[in-house]
Amino acid sequence: MGRRNPWIGRWIGRIAATLAAMLVAYGLAGLIGGALPAHPDWRPPADGVEIFVESNGVHTGLVLPKQAAGVDWRDIFPPGHLADPRFGGWDHLAIGWGERTFYLETPHWADVRPATVLAAALGSRRTLLHVEHVPRPIADAHIRRLMLRPDEYRRLAAFIRAALAPGAARYPGYGRDDVFYESNGHYSALRTCNAWTGDALRQAGIRVGRWTPFPATLLWSR
Repeated sequence: MGRRNPWIGRWIGRIAATLAAMLVAYGLAGLIGGALPAHPDWRPPADGVEIFVESNGVHTGLVLPKQAAGVDWRDIFPPGHLADPRFGGWDHLAIGWGERTFYLETPHWADVRPATVLAAALGSRRTLLHVEHVPRPIADAHIRRLMLRPDEYRRLAAFIRAALAPGAARYPGYGRDDVFYESNGHYSALRTCNAWTGDALRQAGIRVGRWTPFPATLLWSR
């Protein structure tokens, strides 16, 4: 057996060190971006439209009432789009955004493949909105409650509507209460599903981090 070329070993080590440094830099940048607030003077109203930011530890989404402040989601996301329309009787929607292949090919965390993650991180223009019909959640460590003024909520709703592709194609969800819709937008390591959630809140005028690629920064009370 021939001797291993030391030059190859050095290059492998350099590549590994560079990737590790990039990951550390990305993590630090995400934490700093999440800590630097946009709209720093914003304060929640005493009364208004109640929404929630939910997290499963990796992915975040917005939970919104189906009817509030003149916004009615029932015609845009009707029960008839569900595998079981009876779930359309719930009064809230959980809405998230993400890369199409990752969404459709990873119904469970055990299905996640490194190649899928890498492809999404490098960039994809194929994105989806994931919409679940759900009951009103209860705030806990993984669900943050927010109170918005009516005009803020309407701006948030406009941001979500703009993310929906014209004549959006539908894809079956993971269960009987959810569905995917074709979306606009470019997914990448810089604009993750969590960054999209932050963008939506920022568009509404709410105090939130300037860049939020990680779920934790969206759950911080401010």
